[in-house]
This record gives sequence, structure tokens and C-alpha cells, in this order.
Amino acid sequence: MIELGRTQKLYIDHKTDFGVYLCAEPKPDKRNRCVLLPRKQVPKGAQVGDQVEVFVYKDSSDREIATTTKPALEVGKLAVLPVAQTTRIGAFLKWGLEKDLLLPFSEQTVKVKEGDEYLVSLYIDKSERLCATMKVYDFLRTDPPYKEEDPVQGIVYGFNPEYGAFVAVDQLYNGMVPKQEMVRKLHIGDRIEGRVISVREDGKMNIGLRQRAHIQMDVDAGRIFEKLEENDGFLPYHDKSSPEDIRAEFGMSKNEFKRAIGRLYKMRKIEISHDGIRKTDV
Repeated sequence: MIELGRTQKLYIDHKTDFGVYLCAEPKPDKRNRCVLLPRKQVPKGAQVGDQVEVFVYKDSSDREIATTTKPALEVGKLAVLPVAQTTRIGAFLKWGLEKDLLLPFSEQTVKVKEGDEYLVSLYIDKSERLCATMKVYDFLRTDPPYKEEDPVQGIVYGFNPEYGAFVAVDQLYNGMVPKQEMVRKLHIGDRIEGRVISVREDGKMNIGLRQRAHIQMDVDAGRIFEKLEENDGFLPYHDKSSPEDIRAEFGMSKNEFKRAIGRLYKMRKIEISHDGIRKTDV
């Protein structure tokens, strides 16, 4: 059986001037369903009856065609693909083949931008065409090889304002950055580095973007001190500043800010006053 959207090994059924026709069965039969492998793609010395590994897709005329080029994505799999162009019918993604892959408007979870990259899967639509979708939740696995505190990398593929940002770890496993861990604004398509806070019973991971508290305190203190040096030794923020202002300026919660300036104060690197914090001369 020839499978659209998948890499498979097919047999050369017969040759023509413009290529060879491939079938799922090794014996030539007029009743066989065959697909064309263009002449420029035919392996040197290939003969009738030989097996060839190909990917099957549809050309610009909507005809099934084979290629020995392996694309970045197959049906049911996941990949991060760049947007080649946006049009009135949707966006087209680069995936390694001559014909770009359509991402219909109906399968976009956010308006995509040319040049940006997004996590997508490949499916066959009602018209038997290959299309991409950004609705990837059901394609993600819940058997991660990670445990608590392991470092991980991923890409943001969705949001829930109540819970946080949904992340595909390694473009494969289901994860989430809880709302309280979102120390900076995230967008669909953003790549993140973090650590596993916990692995839930259902196999989904909670991801933190910050280090453990005692490590993060030193990181935050260093960040604040750098900003002090960049601003002539003064910043108009203190323990009475609003949480919103602190998060916007430093990307940390007010409690994290207070712990960090407390650390700097004990180290005698800053003075704290009613109008802000100042670098000391020590």
C-alpha cells in the first residue's frame, strides 16, 4: 500500500522516458497503483524490481509523486518549520521539498509571520492533500525521559491565560510553564530553556524558567547590580515599588527582587533609600 505523507520502500514497476513508476508490490501488474519517481531522482543503475526508499506527496497539479529527498516532516510527526510566505489562503512552510507546505488559516493558533518558526504536525485533509497544523497537543508524548530538576529545552506552542504556556520539550514531549513561572512574556514559537519542576502522574511536565531559589537569588542580584552600573549607580526601585514595575524592569517577582537587593545590601554593595537603590563606593 502506498502511503501519502510517509517515507516508505517501493518497488520499481516499470520505466518511462520521464522516470520510473513505483508500486507497493514487487511483481509488475497493470492493476497496481503506482506513483511516479521523476527521472532526476532515480538512483543510478536502478532496475525494474529494485526497491527505492521515497517520500510520497502531491505536486502542484495535485498528483501523487515520489521523491528520494527526505522532508523535515511526515504524517503524525512534529517539526519546527519556518514560514516561507503568507497568502490569502494561509501560510506556506519550508520543509525541504520543492513544493512548500500549506498551513491553512483554520490550522493556525496564532497569526504567523514570514521568517518565524513554529511547531507543526502533518495531516491529510478532507481533499486528500497534505497540510500542516499548529494544533499539536494530541501529537505530543507523555513518557518523558526527564525527572525533577533536569534541564530541558522546548518551544512554546500554545497558551491558557488561567494556567500558563504550553511547551513541547525536545519538540516531542508535553510540558507547561505554569503562570507563576512566567517571569517574562512568552509568544507562540518562542524557544525556552528551563528545568523540570515536576512530572505529573499523566506524564506531562511542569517547567520552570528560573533556577532554584538559592541559586536564582545570586543570578537576580547579579542582574540588578549590572543594571545599577549601566545607570550610573542608581535605580528608582525599592521594596515599596509595585510588583508590575519590578517584573517589567527586571523580569522577576517582587519577592525575588527583595531577596536579591537584600543579598546586595548584606554584601554592602548597595544602599536602599525611599527613592531607590544606589551602588556604594565599597
